[in-house]
Amino acid sequence: MRAHKEEGDGATPAGPLPLRRVLYRADRGAAPRCAVPVEPIAPEDGWCDDSSHPAYNTRIRLPHDARHEELWRQDSLYDIVGVLGWNDAPVVRGRGSAIFLHLARPGYAPTEGCIALEAGDLRALLAAGVTGFHVLAP
Repeated sequence: MRAHKEEGDGATPAGPLPLRRVLYRADRGAAPRCAVPVEPIAPEDGWCDDSSHPAYNTRIRLPHDARHEELWRQDSLYDIVGVLGWNDAPVVRGRGSAIFLHLARPGYAPTEGCIALEAGDLRALLAAGVTGFHVLAP
């Protein structure tokens, strides 16, 4: 965790992280119940993490000419994705992108700055009406 988040530092930003919306893979499970808007993702969905591009830290359609993440992943990490409100109002180049709430890797291996939970815990948290987090700096 870092109070001064930068693109590519692998840290989770400290501070308030409101849950903006939840995306999910409809081919891999039902829409999660939650208090924020929910929408399915498609193979053409991505997220721009190229700080030099005008679409930095926004959802994009693939193919895309800048560096990006694919939201439609082969693994299950993004089967449920909570889009967290980091560096989005306004977007500041280089301050970090694609800070998500998503499914954890086996053994809770580290993320690249996101918050990750096991599927059952993530669904329960969303169903409980959580609308954000406040990450405290170490």
